[in-house]
Amino acid sequence: MKLLIRLSLLLGCSLLPLFTFAQKTFPIAATSDERPGIFAFTNATIYVDYKTHLDGATLLIRDGRIEACGLQVVVPPDAVVTDCTGKTIYPAFIDLYAAGYGITPGQAAGAGQSQQPQPLTSKKGAYAWNEALRPEFSAADAFTVDTKAAEELRKLGFGAVLSHRADGIARGTGVLVDLSDHREHESVLLPIASNHLSFRKGSSTQNYPSSLMGCIALIRQTYLDARWYQTEGRQMEQNLSLDAWLAQQNLPQIFETSDKLDVLRIARIGQEFGVKYLVKTVGDEYQRLDEVRATGQGLIVPLAFPEGYDVRDPYDVMNVSLHDLKHWEMAPSNPGRLEAAGIAFALTTNGLKDKGKFLENLRKAVEYGLSEQMALKALTWQPATFLHAESQVGSLEKGKRANFLITSGSIFKPETKIYQNWAGGKGYDVNLDKSLPANLFGTFNLNVGPDAYTLKITGKRDAPEAQIVKTDSSKVKVNFSYLPSGLVTLSFQPDTLAKGYFALSGTPGTREWLGRGTRPDGSWTDWRATFLRANDSIPTPKKAPVVKPEVGVMIYPFTAFGWQERPTAQTVLIRNATVWTNEKEGVLKNTDVLISNGKIQKIGRQLAVPDNAVVVDGIGKHLTAGIIDEHSHIAVARSVNEGTQESSAEVRIGDVLDCEDVDIYRQLAGGVTSSHLLHGSANPIGGQTQLIKLRWGYAPEQLKFQNWDGFIKFALGENVKQSNWGDNNRTRYPQTRMGVEQVYVDYFSRAQEYGKIKKSGKPYRTDLDLEALLEILESKRFITCHSYVQSEITMLMRVAERFNFRVNTFTHILEGYKVADKMAKHGAGGSTFSDWWAYKYEVYEAIPYNAKMMADRGVVVAINSDDAEMARRLNQEAAKSVLYGGMKEEDAWKMVTLNPAKLLHVDDRVGSVKAGKDADLVLWNDNPLSVYARAEKTWVDGIPFFDRQLDAQQQDWVRQERARLIQKLQNVKKGSAGGEKPTPQKKHYHCDDVWDEG
Repeated sequence: MKLLIRLSLLLGCSLLPLFTFAQKTFPIAATSDERPGIFAFTNATIYVDYKTHLDGATLLIRDGRIEACGLQVVVPPDAVVTDCTGKTIYPAFIDLYAAGYGITPGQAAGAGQSQQPQPLTSKKGAYAWNEALRPEFSAADAFTVDTKAAEELRKLGFGAVLSHRADGIARGTGVLVDLSDHREHESVLLPIASNHLSFRKGSSTQNYPSSLMGCIALIRQTYLDARWYQTEGRQMEQNLSLDAWLAQQNLPQIFETSDKLDVLRIARIGQEFGVKYLVKTVGDEYQRLDEVRATGQGLIVPLAFPEGYDVRDPYDVMNVSLHDLKHWEMAPSNPGRLEAAGIAFALTTNGLKDKGKFLENLRKAVEYGLSEQMALKALTWQPATFLHAESQVGSLEKGKRANFLITSGSIFKPETKIYQNWAGGKGYDVNLDKSLPANLFGTFNLNVGPDAYTLKITGKRDAPEAQIVKTDSSKVKVNFSYLPSGLVTLSFQPDTLAKGYFALSGTPGTREWLGRGTRPDGSWTDWRATFLRANDSIPTPKKAPVVKPEVGVMIYPFTAFGWQERPTAQTVLIRNATVWTNEKEGVLKNTDVLISNGKIQKIGRQLAVPDNAVVVDGIGKHLTAGIIDEHSHIAVARSVNEGTQESSAEVRIGDVLDCEDVDIYRQLAGGVTSSHLLHGSANPIGGQTQLIKLRWGYAPEQLKFQNWDGFIKFALGENVKQSNWGDNNRTRYPQTRMGVEQVYVDYFSRAQEYGKIKKSGKPYRTDLDLEALLEILESKRFITCHSYVQSEITMLMRVAERFNFRVNTFTHILEGYKVADKMAKHGAGGSTFSDWWAYKYEVYEAIPYNAKMMADRGVVVAINSDDAEMARRLNQEAAKSVLYGGMKEEDAWKMVTLNPAKLLHVDDRVGSVKAGKDADLVLWNDNPLSVYARAEKTWVDGIPFFDRQLDAQQQDWVRQERARLIQKLQNVKKGSAGGEKPTPQKKHYHCDDVWDEG
């Protein structure tokens, strides 16, 4: 290589040393120069790795790799030497989620999708049945160097990225590449570096899955299918997708999320199948930090902080939730909180609308608590370790790729510039270094021909100043400039009367500057500047202490009415209340109830007050068991229906709990303590349900009612046969009520055969759909069925009896009064509305006496909501049967407490006020069936989750916190336009909703 670069040349002067990798498979042109490139960078502050830095060190590069890095490095005589005095060298950054870099994107989501339902893949070949499963895709096969994108990433400090095609649920493998402009053959570091997953089906044109719970079920089934295929299936079929899936299981598994709760859902899948994932988050995991830490998963964390909201219009501001306002303020603290929690993480540019803000946001994260050492670790060593690529990149140790940055100083300072980024052994200019080297400041003897002066160079490196001191001590300002090529120019007027200028140009050396120039008369002359002394040291100004920006308090859940400290169980004595026991004792006046350790301990009069007990005055108040809503759709994330197939028995509501749904808190305020969360009614066989306790502020798994019999949602009527779905939905079976019956017969017949195979001991493919149906046949899972018309109700009972099981509950059951005797004989319960009807044809014959008439015939009857708002007044819904049917008050009250507990098989623990049962209790200010009744206090497991007095304080705090944040936004935006336009929040789900708010 020709040494065209002078040894004194400083960085930034288009220094583009080339390294030519040994080319073994490509022809070599006659003019090629393949001598190895040897480069030495001396006198630098070098970060060998994130925790080790050396001052005045040398980095030696040979043949595109690091040959040496240290303080005693011997520089070969043929090396191109660059003096890096005052500069810092870092390992180049690594982005593990540069999704799509160098890869042609897949088809846009929904593009080409037929208006008709598509049940199976249209992809040609022996691939997976579902188009969202694409494990056979290899990013390395599709990778092409993208010089423009690489340049943009190099400007941010990145030298290598992991790229994959972000399309589908199983996305295939990723490729680790450097950001050089070499051929693909030389840029690829790890061709098969990772396996990628998500909860988004992407551009798949199939209908299934249409929900988050469907995505989870499909992933679980794929793991099970792969196990079967590995041991048995290959003898029966060839499946290229499963072949690829199996081959990728030893790779780092990278899973993309949509929010912090997805991190927990992913961990559950990992626990089930023995997989530890790397999780690409969205930057909100600080809101569930303890639970995220407990998963033990590594994270890939974006630095995409919210820009804020346009808060000029007070009516628009009403559409901004407290959650979003607080996240805007607290998001920059996320990396620092992860560090404090001891969670391993890497940082990514993914999620940034403007990737140019990455370094700005990185520095902001440091300002908000992330240490510089951890920041560097998260950009270098940690991503390399996550990918098992630490032998190639991530630090500046001998033998590793020459991927490094040369900067003007600490990368975490806003004034710092990246001068060069070396990727794949090749240097790329990022910013020209126009600053004056430190050794050129000082006082010099200046001789311009026969004239002698004193030259002083002072000021800052990026803004140097020069002046001439003449022999008479007068001073003359000098127009001084320095070029990165190592050239200086000086222009000054030695005699103001003569009005002539010297114009000098030359090259500065360590002790002497030499050059030529013109005198005021235009004649040429030589000039020389000889170093005399350094400038007097200027006292370093004291640095102001680094102050971490103030952010608001953390609340659980991270939304309005969240707790700053989650409540815990108390010992409570409620004195002199009217107690509705729901037991043979009936309603007891002036009675005490003692609760402790989450249970009801004693019921009686004048009970002794235990030490440290909270005493609650119940005079004039009514104490009841908590309301149990047998049919609800609150607290469910990303769709309540997986209605794309006639059976979705494999999906589970328990997989998609949304513990931050404010309806949990609102319903506690209405006296509800448990809710049965159902799949919707879009198909005959819906999904598995989940009974929860309304433990506001707790994590999803902590909401679940433990040791509870499993249930599943079935449905009859208009919804399942797609009566009102439009002309494009005329292909999915069934389309008639007769077809609905046939679905049940077919599926239960299949489940019977499946059960026989399982019992035979022979190998079999685990089918999550049939597993759930087999549990019904074995009385391990129980049906709650959406129903309206008597003929269909009768039909399902006959089908159940044919297969020797019983329908547990008919929900809605608005024509139950017509078949109540059959229901009682069959053993089915009914969970109905009090007077909600006339919203479609099949409810025209509903009557307000339905609940009473079913109860009179021996049916266990509950009143449910199927509605987030109605659930807040189920006490009044129960009271309507007293009005319409003359039902006794105690019996009416049991329809929202003890009876739903019986239907859900938990009446041994909840539903009545009895010693030994869970302390799920509500204290009312009046008869609970009164329209004037308000829930004053609501306990779940003895924990006070709602208190009306505290609620008033909470509402005031929410108002003040919103006002504080809005004012902060106004100050940031200076009251002008800017930020996201506020939009209304998500709606509530109902039985027939098929939309996905995600």
